[in-house]
Parts: sequence; C-alpha cells; structure tokens
Amino acid sequence: MKENRSFEKNAMEATIRIAVVAALVIWTYQIIRPFLVPLIWGVIIAIAVEPFVTRVSHALGNRRKLVSVLFALVVIVTLVVPVVLFSTSSFQALQPYIKNIHKVHLTIPPPPNNIDGWPILGPVAAKLWGLATENLSTLVKQFEPQLKSTALYLIGLVGGGIKAVFLFVVSIIIASALLANAQKASIATRRIMCRFSGEKGPEIMALATATIRAVMLGVVGVAIIQSVLSAIGMMIMGVPFKGLWAVLVLVCAVIQLPTILILGPVAGWAFITKDTASAVIFLIWCMMVSASDSFLKPLLMGRGVRIPMLVILLGALGGLMVSGIIGLFLGAVIVAISYELFMAWVEETDRDICSLR
Repeated sequence: MKENRSFEKNAMEATIRIAVVAALVIWTYQIIRPFLVPLIWGVIIAIAVEPFVTRVSHALGNRRKLVSVLFALVVIVTLVVPVVLFSTSSFQALQPYIKNIHKVHLTIPPPPNNIDGWPILGPVAAKLWGLATENLSTLVKQFEPQLKSTALYLIGLVGGGIKAVFLFVVSIIIASALLANAQKASIATRRIMCRFSGEKGPEIMALATATIRAVMLGVVGVAIIQSVLSAIGMMIMGVPFKGLWAVLVLVCAVIQLPTILILGPVAGWAFITKDTASAVIFLIWCMMVSASDSFLKPLLMGRGVRIPMLVILLGALGGLMVSGIIGLFLGAVIVAISYELFMAWVEETDRDICSLR
C-alpha cells in the first residue's frame, strides 16, 4: 500500500511539473511568436557578418560594441532612406495624374508606329493602347473588375512591404545586439548544443555557422553581383529609373526568381527606343546576367563547407518552397546537419561491421 501511494504521489508530482513546464513553454512561445521571424533573421545576419565585424573591430582597437552599433545604423539608414525617398518621389510623380483623373482630363499618348511588330503581344498591345487613346473610359469599364483586384493587390503589397521593412529593422537591431556580445552568445549557444547533442554539439554548431555563411554568400552575394552587372548595362544604355530596375533585379535574385523577368521588359524598351544592334547586344547582356547564377551559385555556395554543394542547394531551394525566403537558410542548415548526422551513423555502422569481420 505504501509503495502504491508513493508511486501515485510521484506520478502526480511529475504530471504537475510537466504541465507547468508545458504551460510555460506554450506561454513563452505565444509571447515571442510575433518576434520569432525577426529573431531568426537577426541570428542569421549576425552569423553572416560576424567575420567582417570582427575584422573592423580589430582595426578600430577592439571596439566591438561601437562597430556593432555603426553596422546597425548604416544598414538601417541604407534601407530606410531609399524607401522614404522612393515613396516621396512616387507620390509626387502621381499627383498630376490624380488631379487629371478628378478633372476627367487624363489623356493617353498614341502607341508607337512599330508596336504591331512586337513579338507575340504586338497586335493585342496595339488594340488596347489604341482604345485607351481614343476612349479611356470604355477601356476602364471593360477591365473594371481586373483593375479593382489589381489595385487591392498593390495596396496589399505596399502594406506588406512596410511591414517587411519594419521587421527587417528589428532584425538588424537584434543582430547588432548579438554581434556586440558575440562571445557570450557563442558560449551560450555551444552549451545549448552540447546539452542536446552531447559531444557533437560544437561540431554541429560549426557546421550550421559555415552553412549559413555559405548560403548567404551564394544567394545574397550572387544577387548583388547580378544587380551590379545589370545596373552597368542599363547605365550604358541610358535606361531611365535604372536604380529601381537594379533593386528589382536584386529582389528577384534573392527570392530565386529568374532576373530576366525584370531585364526582359527593359530589353524590350531598348528595342523600341534604341537601334537594333545596341538592343541586341543589351539583350545578350541581360541573358548572360540572368544565367550567371547557374555557375556563380555553385561556386560560392560550396565554399567553406565540407557538405556536398548539391545537398546545401537542395536544402536551400526546398526550404524556400516550404518556408519562404527564410527557408533558404533554415532549409540548408537543417539538411546539412541531417546529412552530417546520417553520414556519422553510416561511418559508425561501417566500423562496427568491419570490427566483426
């Protein structure tokens, strides 16, 4: 009887403790959930730029906190100022059109003479453009449902963009705090990994760090290269709003969309406004820029990591499809760690088999 009562008492106490811990975990998750994505991004950014911050802090007399704060300020200013300037200039540019709409005096210039010669879309574009020039109200009524849905979609994009900028600023602040206390954060992370993984904790931590830096270099590095190359081509061709197109190329490259989606229409503009030879050369340049990631990504993504590049690439692309842009990094890290653990298990099995022989 005493043993049964003791067992029931221990079971009841264990149940209560588990319930309390579970409640705390759930409650904590609910509290930090709005900041979970910025926190993950902050960790990824801190890991990616830590070598650069370390070199700069050594050059400035080991003033790591100062360098971390300067890093956050430079990135935030670089991000926020162009967004504000672009929003202001866009609003000012739309003011005349808004006034014309209220006055019903909005006019559309006639289509260019060679519009019929455009491949595939030429006849359709000529018809719609001509109708807009002759009777804009009829065209608006004809496509009113599509225009409304497009307007709502664009408003949603603007709202999502503002939210994304805010979350990115929070991520940069978190990354700055982690960079300022990199040694303490590294020790705490190593202890956590050792708690979960035992002796393999430091090895898994080093693998995750190298994988994140490799993916950052292979994704963001390639995107910057493509954006710069496209900007050079557009500067030579005299493309208007070249800065905006270069930013859109950068965004497309980061989210793993072909940059020809942006450069294609720009090349089409070149065929309308420039001579044929220059337009053809520019189109070839755009195609080369768009295709450059096929060899730059494998070259940069596999640096510093002993995991096969194909494994990292599959993890990054699979993570992108499952979890969006943040999955690029998380997917690559998870697949790389899984691959490393699997290969360690295989090697251990091989040693056991060989010892039996």
